Amino acid sequence: MTVVVRRATAGDEDLAAIAHIINIASPQDGTSVEDLRWTDRVYPGGARFLAELDGRFVGAATVGRIFVHPPEYEALWATVDVLREARRTGIGGALLAATARIAAAAGKTHLHVPTAGDRPDAIAFLEHRGFVEHERMHAVRLDLDGLIAPPIDPPDGIELTDLATRPDLVGGVHAVAAEAFVDIPGGDEPMAVGDLAEFRARDVDRAGIPHDGFIVAVERDGGRVVGYAALILKPGDPTVAFHDMTAVARSWRRRGLAIALKRRTIGWAIGHGLTALETGSDEANIGMQAVNARLGYRPLPDLLTMRGPLDRAMMTR
Repeated sequence: MTVVVRRATAGDEDLAAIAHIINIASPQDGTSVEDLRWTDRVYPGGARFLAELDGRFVGAATVGRIFVHPPEYEALWATVDVLREARRTGIGGALLAATARIAAAAGKTHLHVPTAGDRPDAIAFLEHRGFVEHERMHAVRLDLDGLIAPPIDPPDGIELTDLATRPDLVGGVHAVAAEAFVDIPGGDEPMAVGDLAEFRARDVDRAGIPHDGFIVAVERDGGRVVGYAALILKPGDPTVAFHDMTAVARSWRRRGLAIALKRRTIGWAIGHGLTALETGSDEANIGMQAVNARLGYRPLPDLLTMRGPLDRAMMTR
């Protein structure tokens, strides 16, 4: 048995191999070559690795900036995926160690690694290397087959539109995000919205975010943006979309606006032939969990972020 772990190139062959491995090993985090290139373009400076077993690609790893934290944040985001038949061979440990060395060279102290609640093998692998649960998201799914578009009843004084119709509203959407991101539970510090240019690149103009499905709530009196709901098509399955964000200004919360925004996105998804919508909310975000339950979303396995120190992550066994 010959195992080779090497740094991946930005060429089509390596990126296609990485996407293929991720889509098999972690379908909940499906990706594509185009999505990987988007990451490189918007958040340069990361690295990827491929593992070969007897000349066949069986593992992949990535490491880079955590999108919702500023560049100086103390940790990097890493993923490790190994095909089932190649697990328990040391490949996962070698890939994780490679990402940890990149993080150490960048002056970081920790890695954040995602996994799923129904993957006890992956959780045990990380716990053995000093990782602990850092964040838990309750994932849910709404199957759309046979559903009709739900009625939409926004609060009085609110008009719903979309960014395809009103691209001039993106500045107001950014202002709502800046207010809402800091209130979202989870992690060890608030999410960072970034400036307008970064927000647009990450949350508005990214491939797979349909502008006609990017719903914006506007006050009729004055035209202020007070909420939005955005979808992103899953790269591994474009018939499924993920609720990228649903955000409401503080002054309009608990007045039914989040429900109206989500119903509008559900209607858009049904009208465009999607089969399902998925989303996740931090276990402390009781309000959004209640919204999702009211709309008929059903539980999926929880999504976990595990946090671990670099010295333990460099263990290969």
